[in-house]
Amino acid sequence: SMLYGYNLAVVNSPAGYIKEFYNRTVLSRNGTGLSEETLTLMYSLTVSVFAIGGLLGSLIVGMLVTRFGRKGTVVNTTVLVFVAGSLMGFSRICGSPEMVIIGRFITGIHSGISLSVVPMYLGEIAPKSVRGFLGLVPSIFIGIGVFLAQILGLHELLGKEEHWPVFLAVIVIPTFFQLLFLPWFPESPRYLLIEKHNVHATITALKRYRSRCNIQTEIEEMQEEQRSLSSVDTLSVWTLLLDEGVRWQVLSVVVINIGMQLSGIDAIWFYTNDIFENAGIPPPEIQYTTAGTGVIEIVAGLIGCFTIEKLGRRPLMVGGFTMMGLCSAGITLSLLFQAHAPFMRYVSICCVVGIIAGFCIGPAGVPFLITAELFKQSHRPAAYIIGGSLNWLSNFTVGFFFPFLQMSAGPYCFLVFSVISVSVAVYVFMVIPETKNKTFMEISRLFSKKEAVLETDDLLSVDQLKLKKMKSYGGVDRASLDFDSSSSVP
Repeated sequence: SMLYGYNLAVVNSPAGYIKEFYNRTVLSRNGTGLSEETLTLMYSLTVSVFAIGGLLGSLIVGMLVTRFGRKGTVVNTTVLVFVAGSLMGFSRICGSPEMVIIGRFITGIHSGISLSVVPMYLGEIAPKSVRGFLGLVPSIFIGIGVFLAQILGLHELLGKEEHWPVFLAVIVIPTFFQLLFLPWFPESPRYLLIEKHNVHATITALKRYRSRCNIQTEIEEMQEEQRSLSSVDTLSVWTLLLDEGVRWQVLSVVVINIGMQLSGIDAIWFYTNDIFENAGIPPPEIQYTTAGTGVIEIVAGLIGCFTIEKLGRRPLMVGGFTMMGLCSAGITLSLLFQAHAPFMRYVSICCVVGIIAGFCIGPAGVPFLITAELFKQSHRPAAYIIGGSLNWLSNFTVGFFFPFLQMSAGPYCFLVFSVISVSVAVYVFMVIPETKNKTFMEISRLFSKKEAVLETDDLLSVDQLKLKKMKSYGGVDRASLDFDSSSSVP
């Protein structure tokens, strides 16, 4: 998770040096430099190709975890980081902008895999009492990764022109320590028992993770889950999209995952220095201001992590998206009036901090948790593929088009993010129920009631209404209890 956060923010500080390297390399090859539009296009591709790799990684993660296991996938895919780090680290020596772009693409593949495998691994090895808490812990380490990139990007460290290839390639160092220690950790006990049917390895792994607990009860729970899964078919993505009984759940996953990226947070992460420069911050102070936002990010993530079980999912998402929408509008106002009121530049900084804090409190991690809670076991894998794919596609959209949107719309570009954030907050408040302390069946019944109300106008009789409810996802128990007086059976 930390590597993902680092790779999100690492291209922010050396942007000018990378563009200069691109222009100088093309000039030496062709005798003519790049136009401003072409240079912007190449740099936008460098930023956004990371998301294309992430999309590919999220699509193949199911195949990898089935073949190599949860821990095995994390260990085996570290080779991608070493390949990418080598390409980016030697790109200037070889005079190849292509090596930078390919390296970013490969790091994206690794991040796409890790963002799915890490929560899966943590969720399967965690006791029930801390499973919800651990579900948001990866978002904290994403913030730590962003903060690490901001600190190393300072001019006193790796923020100099001659050091930018090292700055991009330094990800191999924490990956080396991960590769050194992680193989000693046990594999997921649930994977070993349910998918590999290896009882001995399961007991060994549980003894490592549950040294003071009675593991027999947990093994029996896994075996019960194994028996129930043997009679449940896992839905494909296409089947899930066609299932009318879960259309509100699917729509909710689509809205919160697209809104998570189109809220403007990627624009803040990718182009923080440019935003502060446009806000009138003196260039020598920009790098320290940017690094300071990383501290806010970590603190906000901790607040969300420790309050989610008390406040619930909906308040964190509604509050986070609303805060981001208001702060995006505030950036527009501050950029418009800073020429007349110099203090507005500080308002712009506060709005950037507000966007980051609002995102890390709720929208950063809750959508992944909500995706699991809105669906039962057979629907959940396909739901994660849909959510992950849309998440990365939206990430690419912002990373690629934001520079052009900024050039064409100026300060008004942040109004787009403001409208999207507020709209998502309204949707969550109106549609998505609170899932705290509710079972999967209770959550599905809430959506079944919504489905029944919307379909009432299209039904011809009460009998048809009952039949429709019986077909809807999660509504079988309730519908079967309604007795039809015109028939001899319920």
